[in-house]
Amino acid sequence: MYLVAIAWAYVALMMAAAEALSPQGTLFGAFITLVLYGVLPLGLLLYILGTPGRRRRQRAAEASAQADAGGHAATGPAQGLAPEREE
Repeated sequence: MYLVAIAWAYVALMMAAAEALSPQGTLFGAFITLVLYGVLPLGLLLYILGTPGRRRRQRAAEASAQADAGGHAATGPAQGLAPEREE
């Protein structure tokens, strides 16, 4: 997925460079080309294709939080307290 995104970003960057360096082109046109052909489509594509991974991480975090809230005592020393020493 990232290889396609990198390739598309490269193509969009080359299109913007061609726009900026052509005799009829402008820097503003190059910026618009970069944004409309590169940044916005790539951002949208990566957001949509990243949705399953975000959902998976959210479910795992909820399951972990639910397992931690089981009402059992903590297995280790409380945070900020020294462990109990045996003498």
